[in-house]
Amino acid sequence: MESFSIVMIVLVALVVFTIFKGVRIVPQGYKWVVQRLGKYSQTLEPGLNLIIPFVDDVAYKVTTKDIVLDIPSQEVITRDNVVIIANAVAYINIVRPDKAVYGIEDYEYGIRNLVQTSLRSIIGEMDLDNALSSRDEIKAKLKHAISEDISDWGITLKTVEIQDINPSDTMQTAMEEQAAAERQRRAIVTRADGQKQAAILEADGRLEASRRDAEAQVVLAKGSEESIRLITNAMGDEEMPIVYLLGEQYIKAIRELAESDNAKMVVLPADILSTVKGMVGDKLKV
Repeated sequence: MESFSIVMIVLVALVVFTIFKGVRIVPQGYKWVVQRLGKYSQTLEPGLNLIIPFVDDVAYKVTTKDIVLDIPSQEVITRDNVVIIANAVAYINIVRPDKAVYGIEDYEYGIRNLVQTSLRSIIGEMDLDNALSSRDEIKAKLKHAISEDISDWGITLKTVEIQDINPSDTMQTAMEEQAAAERQRRAIVTRADGQKQAAILEADGRLEASRRDAEAQVVLAKGSEESIRLITNAMGDEEMPIVYLLGEQYIKAIRELAESDNAKMVVLPADILSTVKGMVGDKLKV
């Protein structure tokens, strides 16, 4: 009787263990890949699942949540032979766990290399300026290039984003020097244009001043001529008009001399009229 009880306990324990081995509860966000005698059998969905104990085995537990893959930075050469540093980030989702685990040894490593290779190819067909300003175009081409390849592994590419596209340190230094040189060149050109315009305006000013001075001299000469004619008509003497005009200029010169800062004393002749006539006589003799 005692031995029978022991056998029953063993049988019950064996049944419980067998049931435990045959029942699998898959958590939400995962799918389990089951192998039967070393060969793929089925994929367990989230929830309660039954398998054959001792024959079926859960070989892989695969997440069905989106996976973020960081693509390392790499040097890429553009079409105009400029080295730039580019990296990206890919968002993937596993829709067929059996293909993901049996189709490739390491799908994350494979996707990273595929993105890097495609990124080098795409940027290699672009000039530096286009590569730096066409992130959306690069993103679209990159997604199209790798989506079909990773679909064979049961993986969907949700999106891929270009994180950074920057010139190399050497190229960035060269670009900064070029930009500084261009700014200096524009400054020199602007300064030269300003000096040129200033010189032109100054020359135009001098020309206009000379023209106005000449016109003023003509006006003064005509005024003097008219004055002489009027005085001659009034006095009827050929000598007196000249004496009158010279006397007027003589008095004006004496007044300016008196107003000068250097003038200390001005002595006027007692007979200004005789003095002026004497000047006229000397001029006429000459």
